[in-house]
Amino acid sequence: MRHRNTKAKLNKPADIRRAMMRNLMTSLFLYGKVQTTDARAKALISDAEKLISRVKRQAEVLNKIRELNRVLFTENSCKKALDFVQKTPKTSGFTRKTRIKQRVGDGATLIQVDLIVENSDKK
Repeated sequence: MRHRNTKAKLNKPADIRRAMMRNLMTSLFLYGKVQTTDARAKALISDAEKLISRVKRQAEVLNKIRELNRVLFTENSCKKALDFVQKTPKTSGFTRKTRIKQRVGDGATLIQVDLIVENSDKK
């Protein structure tokens, strides 16, 4: 059953929406942060958290790489994502959402989504 199992549609057809989320995730892992609108940020955080959790569950490194290659577009972003997954000891809460400003043209709220990198030298 699919009760209450909805996705953010973002006023886009399914194929364009999937490509947009893959582009946003690729940029997030490549640069460590992405600036986008509120609705897209919510969808991005959901998809990114699920991807990181799926990759962390894989036992073999090759399977982790295959899982990342299904979603991310560039090889460099896959390497950075794999490095991030292997470094972080967390099981959830991999991203942070921060309000930046209102966009000048249409007044949309812009959000910055960051990957949370923990320093292991803290005690």
